Amino acid sequence: MVPDARFFDLLAPVSVGDLAALSGGEVVRGSECRISQVAPLSVADRNAVAFLGDRKFVEALGTTAAGCVIVPADAVEAAPADAAVIVSRTPQAAWAAAAMALHRPRGLTAADTADVCEDDSVVIEPGVVLGTGARVGRGTRIGANTVIGPGVQIGRDCAIGSNVTVGFALIGDRVKIYAGARIGEAGFGAAGGATGPVDVPQLGRVIIQDGVTIGANTCIDRGAFDDTVIGENTKIDNLVMIAHNCVLGRNVLMAGNTGISGSVRVGDNVMFGGKAGVGDHITIGEGARVAAGAGVLADIPAGETWSGYPAKPIRQFLRETVWVSRQARSKGARTND
Repeated sequence: MVPDARFFDLLAPVSVGDLAALSGGEVVRGSECRISQVAPLSVADRNAVAFLGDRKFVEALGTTAAGCVIVPADAVEAAPADAAVIVSRTPQAAWAAAAMALHRPRGLTAADTADVCEDDSVVIEPGVVLGTGARVGRGTRIGANTVIGPGVQIGRDCAIGSNVTVGFALIGDRVKIYAGARIGEAGFGAAGGATGPVDVPQLGRVIIQDGVTIGANTCIDRGAFDDTVIGENTKIDNLVMIAHNCVLGRNVLMAGNTGISGSVRVGDNVMFGGKAGVGDHITIGEGARVAAGAGVLADIPAGETWSGYPAKPIRQFLRETVWVSRQARSKGARTND
């Protein structure tokens, strides 16, 4: 999958030799091969450069169709014989340098609102900025001082509050986004480089389906390469953080101050209490419930309710809480004696 051209400019192809020079890597073979885009190992084609950042993906390295791969020295033999190879001590940081050389987020420029609005039923309040290529559907209202980035698509009968920023996003019908929300900012991605951490370009999008509500000052990051997806009729409270690559199902309820780390998968009809936190790459099954303040560090099966830190099934959590309370009271009684 190529980064969406509505949001990212594809720059001129670069030779493998030049990519190695940019990233401080060393070419093993294929220095003259030309590369036009970056991609993960699993979806890369002959025009793309991919990288191996973890040995658990070595099988994907062996089967990738990438035209070039960036790998540590001990993984060269696992690379496909027909791929150009760059050796790097920091493959992800090298891939990040390649991404910046090949892809550029589209800059914001003012656009004529008559060109982007579906009809006269669209209300654009004072101070709104609409980027080139943005589209706004019938019956939608955009609040004062809101910024809609280039290429953003907003459906019909939406209500976008004041001082909202929306970028790199496709938004369905009847979506409500309250004041101060930030949709489509770059997700938190950093890789260790030769001189310290470097930012990893975020080349994905945010997809918000029909009927979603997003509370004030909530942040939803765009995907690193895949999309961040908010499912139909999901309701998100104020001050919620949803990181890159998360996929939320339909009818999810998420109370304030909840934080969801990257690449979490949430099934339909899941409920989160306030200040719940979820670690990265966690799967939460359909109909599960996460209690307020819980810290989820393991997958939650469908239909279960978990609580505590680290979160566990609520019956287990309550039994352990009662046991600890009894031990504390017993110890206190012995001390008083």
